[in-house]
Amino acid sequence: MVHVLSSRVLLHPVDPERSRRFYGQWLALPVYREFGTGPERGTVYFLGGGFLEVSGRAAAPPVPGLELWLQVADVRAAHVELAGRGVEVLREPAREPWGLVEMWTRDPDGHRIVVVEVPADHPLRYRP
Repeated sequence: MVHVLSSRVLLHPVDPERSRRFYGQWLALPVYREFGTGPERGTVYFLGGGFLEVSGRAAAPPVPGLELWLQVADVRAAHVELAGRGVEVLREPAREPWGLVEMWTRDPDGHRIVVVEVPADHPLRYRP
């Protein structure tokens, strides 16, 4: 078994500055650290129990598939806050058949982001 000490998701956006504005200003993720210089420098954001690194530059938009799952305490409040900042909401908050309250958005390169609230009565909150 590999003993993992830390983890992060790596994104190499088409337009690094646009992606940094999205994650740093629109989603308001706090910065963990930055490295390098220039537009392709790396910025690592706190992402709950992990990290999100935006660094480098991609020649073309990524192949669809990567999605981020961000758990928040109140998805409806997050919806109001993000919509107020101009973040495009693909799907308004709704309680899903599996019991989570989810809202969908996407980053500038098209990565889908689900913003999730785990209600107090959901099995993820307790062990049956």
